Amino acid sequence: MHHSAMTAAVTLDHLRRHALARSLFAPTTLPRAIERLGFVQADPIRAPARAQDLTLRHRVADYRAGDLEQRYPRLAVEEDFFVNYGFLPRATQRLMHPRSGTSPWTRARRAQAEAVLDFVRERGVVHPRDVDGHFQHGKARNWFGGSSNASTQLLDAMHYRGWLRVAGREGGVRLYAPGASAPTTPTATTTPALTPASTPASPLDSPADPDAVFDALADVVVRKYAPLPERTLAELVLRLRYGAPQWAHRRQAALARAKARLAHTRVDGVTWYWPAGESPMQARHARVADEARVRLLAPFDPVVWDRRRFEHFWGWAYRFEAYTPAASRQRGYYALPLLWRDQVIGWANLAWRDGRLAADIGHVSGRPPRERAFRVALDDELARMAQFLSPRAVSPRVRPAPRAPALPASR
Repeated sequence: MHHSAMTAAVTLDHLRRHALARSLFAPTTLPRAIERLGFVQADPIRAPARAQDLTLRHRVADYRAGDLEQRYPRLAVEEDFFVNYGFLPRATQRLMHPRSGTSPWTRARRAQAEAVLDFVRERGVVHPRDVDGHFQHGKARNWFGGSSNASTQLLDAMHYRGWLRVAGREGGVRLYAPGASAPTTPTATTTPALTPASTPASPLDSPADPDAVFDALADVVVRKYAPLPERTLAELVLRLRYGAPQWAHRRQAALARAKARLAHTRVDGVTWYWPAGESPMQARHARVADEARVRLLAPFDPVVWDRRRFEHFWGWAYRFEAYTPAASRQRGYYALPLLWRDQVIGWANLAWRDGRLAADIGHVSGRPPRERAFRVALDDELARMAQFLSPRAVSPRVRPAPRAPALPASR
């Protein structure tokens, strides 16, 4: 579908409701939700829960904080880097491996990696402290400019190359097992430095059609974030270099192919793209504007992830301020966008203490909607949030907090 009589009639309202309807699908099982999303971005901050849990709570029936971590070892899901770090179906993750095109290891570094790989193979699953305790790699400078355990950095690099996989977590810390792209017969004293030419062979190596694989990865991105402004589509396809660095040189051609095969139209001077076969004008999409429901969304939820699209849809600038100095924050450390019907009209900062949920709510207009339905819907959402944060056997309690002061609609 390209420009036509139908797509020429598409409005921003159609695109916004299409985005909400396709992303906020009816709650389903955890595996099906991850499959449908294609990728769930992870973030370690817990305020009041991790981003992956806050994303899944809207899309998985009876979901509780921590369910993904608890069930991960039994799911056909992998932690890995895609366009960001997160969780994705194993079948999709395998398309990106074995990774090559990364910075080559020195002979000494590879010898370290092979020794750690032997250690992991002997034990099956290891905690980073076991590796650090056994090898005593010491400290190394990290990308923040500080220092961290050298073993942790080596494990991260081995995971990225597919030598290791995340087998699960213990207290939020990654546990590692041998990965599918690990060399089959490591020999630390004779193996040359890792370069693209010497990447270990794998059944996944040298796909028959790398362009088709790259296109499949691009389609995962589009399915998750559509409809997309043209600039965001370009940025996401180019970000695939992090997940598949061996095909970084194919990105521009992949972007051109994506633009050719995706449905698109131009609205208010912006070209928008979405999967062929979908229609933003379907009548069922309009129901999201009629549903008297409040949703508190994670900062990385696919509905709000694209800040450019956010401003097109809702007319104000939302920013993630966890790493902004406290004195400079406008909406709070971990402000969750507040979706009412099909409009994001404010934000909430939540705290979970001693089994009670404290909610600090702000509104772009300076005041909440006057209709009673909003107050009821907000109370229902806070009750759902408290239930999500509670252990399954505990009855949650909600404690309201003073509302945040009014702020301007944009900066």
